[in-house]
Amino acid sequence: MLSDCWNLNYSSRVHLQRITSSNYLHYQPAAQPGKDLIDLATFRPPPTASGHRPDEDEEEEAVIGWQEKLFSQFEVDLYQNEAACQSPLDHQYRQEILKLEDSDGRKNRRIFTYTDSDRFTNLEEHCQKMTTTASEMPSFLVERMANVRRRRQDRRGMEGGILKSRIVTWEPSEEFVRNNHVINTPLQTMYIMADLGPYGKLGYKKYEHVLCTLKVDSNGVITVKPDFTGLKGPYRIETEGEKPELWKYTIDNVSSLAQPEEEEREQRVFKDLYGRHKEYLSSLVGTDFETTVPGALRLFVNGEVVSAQGYEYDNLYVHFFVELPTTNWSSPAFQQLSGITQTCATKSLGMDKVAYFSYPFTFEASFLHEDESAGALPEWPVLYCEVHSLDFWQRYRVEGYGAVVLPATPGAHTLRVSTWRPLELGTVAELRRFFIGGSLELEDLSYVRIPGTFKGECLSRFGLRTETTGSVTFRLHCLQQSRAFMESSSLRKRMRSVLDRLEGFSQQSSIHNVLEAFRRARRRMQEARESLPQDLVSPSGAMVR
Repeated sequence: MLSDCWNLNYSSRVHLQRITSSNYLHYQPAAQPGKDLIDLATFRPPPTASGHRPDEDEEEEAVIGWQEKLFSQFEVDLYQNEAACQSPLDHQYRQEILKLEDSDGRKNRRIFTYTDSDRFTNLEEHCQKMTTTASEMPSFLVERMANVRRRRQDRRGMEGGILKSRIVTWEPSEEFVRNNHVINTPLQTMYIMADLGPYGKLGYKKYEHVLCTLKVDSNGVITVKPDFTGLKGPYRIETEGEKPELWKYTIDNVSSLAQPEEEEREQRVFKDLYGRHKEYLSSLVGTDFETTVPGALRLFVNGEVVSAQGYEYDNLYVHFFVELPTTNWSSPAFQQLSGITQTCATKSLGMDKVAYFSYPFTFEASFLHEDESAGALPEWPVLYCEVHSLDFWQRYRVEGYGAVVLPATPGAHTLRVSTWRPLELGTVAELRRFFIGGSLELEDLSYVRIPGTFKGECLSRFGLRTETTGSVTFRLHCLQQSRAFMESSSLRKRMRSVLDRLEGFSQQSSIHNVLEAFRRARRRMQEARESLPQDLVSPSGAMVR
């Protein structure tokens, strides 16, 4: 919505001047006394029959308001011919030009404007290169969009709430495709132009140049390109042709200040607009907010399979699923906890081959805490993934299995899951894997971590040969909802204890990983000392240099 103050009060002053040609002679330094020189005034062209002197075209200044129409010489010559008027706007321009001819005539000669009603688009705005390379070739979309107007011509509103067009058009025409693929941002545009043609050749399209572009969008944001001159130097334009000329021009903001009554009226309009927009948003959200049951925690995950890297073969795809613990966890009946990405070709990135999927997924789960004993720690959902490669004959190979526990804290998380695959020794197995795609697979994907059917205390994987492969990158945005976060009753303490224990569980896990790393390092040092000759080891067990 554009304020009335802006439409009424905006105006800019444009000053255009030629700094070559005859002006170059007029501003030569004065002749020295005693020098026998010809007076430069003799080179000035004589006035025409109408009294107009060519040097009057050397400089021009105009004060232009918002969407004020100043006709060019081309438009004056065009609309004087009634046969050239086709639209109602053309006939309106013809009447205005005839009125100007009956009065004192046009005040402007070189400076003119194109308003938002005119069918003019600066093609230079659409032909700019997107990169710095000199050999850039425009794409098909760029070529098709170059001749499409970026602002709306048809501003007729819809009557009531009736849909004027069909939702699906089975046989779209070229004009329909062109009109519906335009970037249709609601804005008003105005161009301040200049006719830089030589004297006697005004009114030719090839001499038209854009001095300034003014745009105002629906939010009231004003864009002036190029900016107001201010304390900077004037802008310069060099024409092309047999006799190139150099012009300079300045753009200044001379808008009058808004009156207090107008400012108050504008504030009332904005207040009314913001109030209606708030009511509209409230109608979309509604008054009923869905809450969880007492003692429950809802987990929302918006995830993305970002990429996979470090695998042997090309054309990768990822099969993933989320496993909920059997106790206290549940998901809606319509919830889908698994997915398969598209097949993606890899590209070289350093020493690795990376496949970028950017595959989104989302799911929801609920946790109901029933065991209040201090030693009970809740289990958290686990994300499993299985990476496959596809060959030319549509045969797949298993490239790796991986699993990761979902983050227990809300927020954004980036997880990199390392994978492995079962390994079958022998040349025949590798040939089979290469030619016909056969390889060992896991019947139960939960065996990647702890199988769901395992009930013992110690899980042995003795005899299973594996090979480390690549890794899969996930990006997760986790959101948790619980009534305990906003209630001050015992339920809040109950849920707070669950979250505290989750945090303590993650800290315990981190400490355990650090201690385990120290034990491994100490064991390697002990094995290294035992493998050294005895003369290099001191009686205390330390190595001697």
